[in-house]
Amino acid sequence: MKNSSHSAPVGLLAEAEHRDMLKQNARDNLAFFRPSLRSGSGFHVLGWDGAPLADTVQELHTTTRLVHSYALGKLANVDGCDAIIDQGMRYLQSHHHDKAHGGFVWALDGETVHDGRKLAYGHVFVLLAGASARMVGHPDADALIDQVTAELDTHFWDEDRGLLADEFNRDWTPFSNYRGMNANMHGVEAHLTAFEATGRDIYLSRAGRILDFFMGQIAPEHGWRLPEHYDSDWQVTPDYAENPMFRPRGTTPGHSFELARLLLQHWDLAGRNGREAPEIARRVAYRALEDAWDEVRGGFFYTLDFDGTPDIRDRYWWPVTEAIGVLAALIKHAPRPEDEKWYARVWAFAEAHFIDHDAGGWFPEIDNAGKPTGAQFMGKPDIYHALQATLFPLAPGISRMAEELPDLST
Repeated sequence: MKNSSHSAPVGLLAEAEHRDMLKQNARDNLAFFRPSLRSGSGFHVLGWDGAPLADTVQELHTTTRLVHSYALGKLANVDGCDAIIDQGMRYLQSHHHDKAHGGFVWALDGETVHDGRKLAYGHVFVLLAGASARMVGHPDADALIDQVTAELDTHFWDEDRGLLADEFNRDWTPFSNYRGMNANMHGVEAHLTAFEATGRDIYLSRAGRILDFFMGQIAPEHGWRLPEHYDSDWQVTPDYAENPMFRPRGTTPGHSFELARLLLQHWDLAGRNGREAPEIARRVAYRALEDAWDEVRGGFFYTLDFDGTPDIRDRYWWPVTEAIGVLAALIKHAPRPEDEKWYARVWAFAEAHFIDHDAGGWFPEIDNAGKPTGAQFMGKPDIYHALQATLFPLAPGISRMAEELPDLST
């Protein structure tokens, strides 16, 4: 079902030169990551030059994000997407699927399970991959959607709370009481995409319940900032700090951008009832923009303390891409002059510092001088964030992006 609730693009979103840049960058990203395809099965991680790296460990989010991204490419009529979609869908069943215990293991190294944990974060990306594959008519998509939905129902979804638990051992025994926003945020993304792909109301309902907690309850209680970490009773654990990339302490403004955009998407899909959701989305997005923008160097600080002061000052590509996404959504819904200014500012910074205009793809991190560096990441690990940053502004609506992508074949 097409979404007819959007209006004609305005500002930069309507300018032919900007739209041509978005289209070309999307094509460049899809071209750059095609060598991810490994002979036989699975995928390579690519270096800055696009050559495969020696590391053979493959994580679940890499497999699923490649399926999702190349499904978007196929929907935009870009040639050469089927091989990656097909290989990813096969690899999910042949390697990530745990035939002994069910569910999907986090990482493989060749034929060996490298990390057998069962993570909600990984399982919701399996749902995203299945939903996107369904949109391009992949024959195995429906079975994958049903399979991973059953695993989410059985092990991760807490019906009383309306939220997802996080992590289990390979045999589904618990090993922590940790609860986190990140897995739930990507759960919203996956469930909204599954609703768009299947029309099943359960996916829209569950996405709404997760959003109600984080955006309706947590955000206003914390000055429109979003704490990352919780205990099993869903109480904020302010001193929690584990992995400085994937579970840093404090708040992560990039996630505020993502959840704000997803709230707008859900509101649109659910019938645009009331004005509260767009206002909450704007408050959360602008709190993060104003807190996290580095006025001296440009770009966004990676993490903030609970009062909005910078904590980890490193600058990565993905918060920039997510700021682009939510600003494009705000502009498409009810544009304000400040939205246009921020959108132009963020894109100018991305073009100057993160986009690799020579080899293709985006550099994942920059140093203090604004130059690409490899302190945290090996190579260019991911197409997903950068591709969506080019496609969200091109799609006319704030939901059902996959149904309304422009033709990128020329």
